[in-house]
Amino acid sequence: MNRIYCSVAILLAWVGSAASADLSEAVTNPAPAREWTVTVGVDGAAEPDAPGSRDFSARFRPLFDIRPAGTPENFHSPRDSFGFAIYDQGNWAVGVVGAVTHLREDVPQTAQGLFGTEWAAEVGGFVDWWVAPWLRARAEVRQGIAGHHGVVADLMADIVNPVTSALTLSGGPRLTFASSDALKPFFSIDAFQSEVTGLPVFDAHGGLQSVGAGAQARYHWTREWATHVYVEYERLTGDAADSPLVAERGTPDQVTIGAGITYSFDIKRFW
Repeated sequence: MNRIYCSVAILLAWVGSAASADLSEAVTNPAPAREWTVTVGVDGAAEPDAPGSRDFSARFRPLFDIRPAGTPENFHSPRDSFGFAIYDQGNWAVGVVGAVTHLREDVPQTAQGLFGTEWAAEVGGFVDWWVAPWLRARAEVRQGIAGHHGVVADLMADIVNPVTSALTLSGGPRLTFASSDALKPFFSIDAFQSEVTGLPVFDAHGGLQSVGAGAQARYHWTREWATHVYVEYERLTGDAADSPLVAERGTPDQVTIGAGITYSFDIKRFW
């Protein structure tokens, strides 16, 4: 019996010594920190001055993305509003978005322009759903908080085709819906505006605002550097197309052509 007790004591001492050694090693050599891959860049585009306009302006926007290091690059369509996911399950994600739209200033009688403020801001949410590894569907719903106080919804789908390890082609259809309050600042004409411009009075109502399609090519020159080019087309419909601002002074055919560059790098995190 004494031999058994002695053997147990020796075994416990050995286990304790091993556990102590492991703990000491864990303290002096902690597990390596996990890493994120951060992507930053800039996008420039020639786009209509305002919805329905014939004239174009050059505009720029920042690009930002973050993902766990070693995971595939997140796909972004040129029509995606600026935002980030707050819940990501791999083949679907939910997040928040924000967008800025430029309003028309056809007759700048005031500092803000005859047809309202110079820009409109919207905030809302999105849902991404990868129906298949090569097909992403996306829905955005945004509430106007400046410039207008209506609701805008974008529905889009993109076929994503990695032609090579460096080149990815993508594209698909687009739909935009807008409430009356979202359309009026862009397409309505009140009595005063009619008198100044000579255009007939027009009261825009909500509905399907536009249909269209877009395409993009993205090329990775190195692991860090990538460039992309794209074209987006939309055809205004309903009251957006019927507005005299579009029918007599503008065009329902809206084209945006753009290009951008991004740089990716890794950062460590310790939580």
